[in-house]
Amino acid sequence: MIQISRPLNSAIFSGVLLLVGCATYHPAPITSEKVQAELTPPDMNEVRIQADEFSHPLLEPVHFDDRDGLSPEEAAILAVIANPALRAIRDRRGLASAQLLQAGLLPNPQLSYDLGIPVGGNTAGRVNRHDLSLGWEITSLIARGANMDAARARLASVDLEVAWQEWQVAEAARLHLYRLIIAEKRLAAAKKAAASFQRFFEDVKQSVTLGIKTRIDLSSAETILREARSQLLNAQLTLDRERLSLNQALGFPAGKVIPLQKNIVPRLKECPPVETLFREAEAGRFDLLALKLGYESQEARLRSAVRSQFPKINLGLAGGRDTDDIQTVGVGVSIDLPFFDRNQGRIAEERASRKQLFDEYTARLFETRGEIDRLLLDIAATRRQIINLDESLGTLKKLTDNSRRAADAGELDIFSYYQAMRSLSLSQIQRIELEQRIIDLGIALEIASGRYGLVGEAGRKTPHEKAATGGTVKSYHDYSVNSV
Repeated sequence: MIQISRPLNSAIFSGVLLLVGCATYHPAPITSEKVQAELTPPDMNEVRIQADEFSHPLLEPVHFDDRDGLSPEEAAILAVIANPALRAIRDRRGLASAQLLQAGLLPNPQLSYDLGIPVGGNTAGRVNRHDLSLGWEITSLIARGANMDAARARLASVDLEVAWQEWQVAEAARLHLYRLIIAEKRLAAAKKAAASFQRFFEDVKQSVTLGIKTRIDLSSAETILREARSQLLNAQLTLDRERLSLNQALGFPAGKVIPLQKNIVPRLKECPPVETLFREAEAGRFDLLALKLGYESQEARLRSAVRSQFPKINLGLAGGRDTDDIQTVGVGVSIDLPFFDRNQGRIAEERASRKQLFDEYTARLFETRGEIDRLLLDIAATRRQIINLDESLGTLKKLTDNSRRAADAGELDIFSYYQAMRSLSLSQIQRIELEQRIIDLGIALEIASGRYGLVGEAGRKTPHEKAATGGTVKSYHDYSVNSV
C-alpha cells in the first residue's frame, strides 16, 4: 500500500490556505425594485442638505432653496446632484481606482511541491521523495513604478472627465431654464396677438353680416387669425418641450412642474477677446486637462513597456529529499532568453497610442479655437440683428399707433391697421427668438471656453466679476435680452 507523508502535506495545504485571501461573491441581479429606486427623484429636503455641502471647481456655490422657485444656478447644482445619467459616469472613478490598486500589486510568489513514491525496482530501504521550491519574479519591480504612475495619471484624468461631464449637465440645465423663461415670454406674446386677431375676425364677421365688409375681407381676416393661432400653437409646443428638457436635465419625471424664480432676466455680457478665451480654455477646460493627463499616463505606460523588455528573472529557493533519504537545500535562478519576444509588440503599440493621444490633444485645441471664433462671430452677428430689429420695432410701433388712431377716426381702413399690428407682432416674436439665440450662443461659448458666468441674470454679479472686482460689479457693457 502506498504511504504518503501526511504531516508534510497537511502543513503545506494549511500554509496555502493561510496565504490566500479570498473575496466573496454577492449576486446583484437587476430587479424592478432596484431600477425604480434609482429612477426615483431624490427628496428635495435631502437635495438641500447635499447642496449646502456641494463643491465643484467650475460651478459657483449658492444658497440652495427651491421653495421660492428655481434659479439658473440652483438648477445647475440640482442637475449635478440628481441627474441619474451622471451615476454611470462617476462609476468610472471606481474602475480607475481599482486599476491603480492593481498596478501597485506585486506578483505572488510561486510555491511548488513534488512527491515521488518508489513503486518498482529495488525499493528496499528507499523512502518517498519530496521536492519543495519557492520562487518569485523580481523583474516585476522594474516596471512597477511606471505602472503606478500611469494608473495615478489615469485616475486624475478620469476625475477631470467626470467633472467635465458634470459641468456640461449643469450647463444644459441652465440653458433649458433660460429657454423656458424665454418660451414663456414668447407664449404670452403669442396669446396676446391671437386674442387681438380673434377680436378683429369677430369685427369683420359682424361687418359682413351688416353688409359693410365682403366675404373676401372675412377670408383675409380668417387667414390672419389662423396664422396667429399657428404661432400660438408653436409657442405652446416650444414651452412644453423646454419644460420636458429641463426636467430631463434635472433628473425629474416629465410630468413634474418645477416652479421658477420670478423676474429672471437673462443677459449675455460683453465677451472677452478670442485670445483670452482660448488661453482660459487651454488652461482650464477639464476635457483638455484630462487629455493631458491621459497623455502623461500613456507616457508612463510606454516607459513601463520599455522597462519590461528586459528578460524575466525568477529567483527561488529549493529543498527536498531523494529516495536515498538525502536532504538538499539550494538556490534556483531562471531567465527568459529574449531571442524572439523582446516586448517589441507592446512597445510599438504604446508608442503609437502616445502619438495618437498627442494628435487628439492638438486636434481638440484646434477645434476649440475654431469653435470660439465661430461663436464670437455668431454672437456679434446676432447682436447686430437685434439692434436692427429694435430700430424696426420702434418704427413699427409708431406705425401701429398712428394706424389705430387713423382707423378710429375713420381715416384708414381697419385692415391696414391690423396689417401693421400683424407686422409688429411677427417682429416681436422674432425679437424673442433672437433673445433665445443669443443666450444659446452664450452658453455654448461658456462650454467652449470653460469660462463660467458669461450668461447670467441682469443686476447679478458673475464669479469672474467678483474675482476681478473684489465684490464690486465691473463696468461691462452688459447686454440684456429684455432691454426692449
